[in-house]
Amino acid sequence: MDLTDSQTAVTVVAGLAILAGLAGVVVPGLPALPLCWGGVLVWAIFGGAGMAGWAVFAAATVVAAGGVVIKYVWPGRNLKHAGVPTSTLLAGGVLGIIGFFVVPVVGLVLGFVGGVWAAERLRLGSNRLAWPSTVQALKAAGLSMLVEFLAGVVIAALWVAGLLLTS
Repeated sequence: MDLTDSQTAVTVVAGLAILAGLAGVVVPGLPALPLCWGGVLVWAIFGGAGMAGWAVFAAATVVAAGGVVIKYVWPGRNLKHAGVPTSTLLAGGVLGIIGFFVVPVVGLVLGFVGGVWAAERLRLGSNRLAWPSTVQALKAAGLSMLVEFLAGVVIAALWVAGLLLTS
């Protein structure tokens, strides 16, 4: 591997973007799927893969778009079935964002959980009644992260397959 070769450098940059995207699922502030998708786009444009590169990019686009939609729809549907109102999720989201800046890295999760619990405690009037909604919100957040990670892994696998096919 000659690192002075521009196609090799593009491949390394694309791979690093995809890895950063996969890490972005658990690291707040890194846009996971856009980084994975962007890595494939850079490789398709500058990597010299030709039509195969564009085919991989098209497949990655479908997976990324599907991942974004599914990551919100599936957990949201589960929360609706569990009876968790949108206002509770908004409270969790706002406190999660505040927590992200107050306590780096873990503050997002702590703020989200605290916000959901507090909103449900105010709405339902009891700790015992607020906790099941909080657990459902945590499960939904975990499901959303899992969907996003799996979509990123599929994008990475498509890219690796494209590398193998165009080498």
